[in-house]
Amino acid sequence: MDTRHIQINDYDYALPDERIAKYPLPQRDHSKLLIYDKGEVSEDVFCNLPSHLPQGALMVFNNTRVIQARMHFRKSTGALIEIFLLEPSVPADYEQMFQTHSRCSWLCLVGNLKKWKEEPLRRTITVHQQQVTVTASRLGEQGTSHLVEFQWDGGVPFADIIDAMGELPIPPYLNRDTEESDKQTYQTVYSKIKGSVAAPTAGLHFTPEVLQALDACGIDREELTLHVGAGTFRPVKSEDIGSHEMHTEYIAVRRQTLEKLLKHHCRAIAVGTTSVRTLESLYYMGLKVLHNPELDESQLHVSQWEPYDETSSLNNKEINNKEINNKEINNKEIENKEALQALLDWMNRRQLNVLHSSTQIIIAPGYDYKIVRMLVTNFHQPKSTLLLLVSAFVHGDWHRIYDYALSHDFRFLSYGDSSLLIP
Repeated sequence: MDTRHIQINDYDYALPDERIAKYPLPQRDHSKLLIYDKGEVSEDVFCNLPSHLPQGALMVFNNTRVIQARMHFRKSTGALIEIFLLEPSVPADYEQMFQTHSRCSWLCLVGNLKKWKEEPLRRTITVHQQQVTVTASRLGEQGTSHLVEFQWDGGVPFADIIDAMGELPIPPYLNRDTEESDKQTYQTVYSKIKGSVAAPTAGLHFTPEVLQALDACGIDREELTLHVGAGTFRPVKSEDIGSHEMHTEYIAVRRQTLEKLLKHHCRAIAVGTTSVRTLESLYYMGLKVLHNPELDESQLHVSQWEPYDETSSLNNKEINNKEINNKEINNKEIENKEALQALLDWMNRRQLNVLHSSTQIIIAPGYDYKIVRMLVTNFHQPKSTLLLLVSAFVHGDWHRIYDYALSHDFRFLSYGDSSLLIP
């Protein structure tokens, strides 16, 4: 299958507005759970998920935390300007960004841009019982985004600035304003690392009780970080997906996670599509360091079409690994264990406890999954790259899954019900 020529209209389905869950259930783990097990479809309640998983398996979670990325400024004329934080620019590191105390810059989307000329915007807020004045200045454009510099007084960290004046950005398809309850319900119970502008919603069903049940069932748990970008909501507007540009997302993976994956024979149960994208990207990062052990972190970025490139730079090259030296290889001939071990060795040589990189990978029919063996995920929008990922995982059998969900009162999208997919 030529993945680039997939027609997105083949991944459309009728989703009535009333099937989109506008709010979560009062109890997270009482959502419905569709089970697709090797072609057989059934259903259960999410709190029973651990009983459907193989004992001793490894389950991987995305521990990113949603930031209050939507900021509002009002001009002296009364015009309201919305600045939506997309990704940090200076400093570019998320952790450093949230610790800055007077100045930083972000790539942003700007609402009501025509009303914002050159003058800086100002807003006074209260942070820790002190008055703080925040100034936003436009520095230029980068594609469809705008580079915005923020300055503030008071010596407080930027993390406190956005907590005080920002708004949690719930998905646009909910067609409602953010409410106070969303600050809790639109975060996973295990969220830790600030940086996302959208929640990894498959994780919203987990409660401390379900996590304890996983432990009791002998399920090994591990966490990684992928900061979900606004591009996750961007529809595919081109007829074939080859013309769709995937957004880049930033990932952080601990050395311990790679060690756990190797211990579990490089097989994992992924919680959510963001965990899938991270885990599968690790394989291609491993291929890169097999080919060139001297790469630095910035060169490990996985591009959109890398998995499908039959003329990879790895072909017909010698790889500096004693087990496969002097072999002409194709990507498909490199086992996932070899790739992940190479990546772990690369980290160890550099004494890195955490790998920081990025991925633009698109996973669509024709993709060969390397690491993910089971997937916990919600029900996704029609004609979306997330639906393409699911279709690739179940070998094209997504229609049966979604037909069942639609005909059995499952709730859809971010606050909706869940599924366990076993291809």
